[in-house]
Amino acid sequence: MNVSQTDRLNTLLGIDRPIIQAPMAGVQDHQLAAAVCNAGGLGSLPCAMLGPDALIRELEALTAKTTAPYNLNFFAHTPPAHDGQRETAWRTALTPYYQEFGIDPSRIPDGPGRMPFNEETADIVEAFRPAVVSFHFGLPEPALLDRVKRAGATVLSTATTVEEARWLEQNGADAIIAQGLEAGGHRGIFLTRDMTTQLGTFALLPQIANAVTTPVIAAGGIADAQGIKAALALGAVAAQIGTAFLLCPEATTRPLHRAALKSSRANHTVLTNLFSGGPARGIMNRLLREMGPMSDLAPAFPLATNAIGPLRAAAEACDTDDFSPLWCGQNASGCREIGAGELVAEWLNDLGG
Repeated sequence: MNVSQTDRLNTLLGIDRPIIQAPMAGVQDHQLAAAVCNAGGLGSLPCAMLGPDALIRELEALTAKTTAPYNLNFFAHTPPAHDGQRETAWRTALTPYYQEFGIDPSRIPDGPGRMPFNEETADIVEAFRPAVVSFHFGLPEPALLDRVKRAGATVLSTATTVEEARWLEQNGADAIIAQGLEAGGHRGIFLTRDMTTQLGTFALLPQIANAVTTPVIAAGGIADAQGIKAALALGAVAAQIGTAFLLCPEATTRPLHRAALKSSRANHTVLTNLFSGGPARGIMNRLLREMGPMSDLAPAFPLATNAIGPLRAAAEACDTDDFSPLWCGQNASGCREIGAGELVAEWLNDLGG
């Protein structure tokens, strides 16, 4: 990176190294974020699955482990209305699996799955004053966004198309994460449901960089210093990396998920909406093979989650990942069982800093 790039990154995120750890709900907590922060990158804490008390505990633990800038990530989706007919059809489709494990679907509660950013979480942001707050699925309503900015945070949000990037720039994002189709976990798509609009990282990144004046961060398929260099050359100020951290000891990735990541199965990932109702990339398993990875029966995000939960728990108790969301990007080559700080240090050394 040249001096002007470094200065821009420092002003934007409070770091001078172009590495952001992707927030990964379900496979990490404060420990991974702190390790990346202390190694010179921007560590991220996924907050969408944490209630207020759990979020405060995680933030207290994170701030006890690092004094460096960190990122808090929230969802900004609009919760869909409950659709009883669709929910019934979804559980009917899953009935053979319920029968296999002796699960009574009538005892599975309905629920919101994941909550979007709200007044209560804005209170917590104001109390802890993180350097960066990022959003998935657009941005929260203007009043909430204003509270985040007045708390001193730089606001990031994910774009999966040029149109989304322009919308984010016009609606208050300070920087845009260009999420390519290779990325693991949930797509940040929010202006359309048309998956044919989705591009690979190195096709999407320069188009977004040319379409907006807001700084752009690259995400998806980046697993080493070469990928980071390529992203910087195409106009990014930093690279956001997730999958490569999944085998680090600081990650909370479950044993079955770790085993899949270390096997040849990680070479076959697909986009699926079966686990939450929203498109997300993970490793192929039995559920995805037998039902097909994308289903019109699945309720809208995040309402599909509850019906799958008991199947996942029952299968994992039998030591199988048949019904587990094995989130993984298309490039798992960077996954290594070494400390997250060591991994970041190696990338920085290869980058010449």
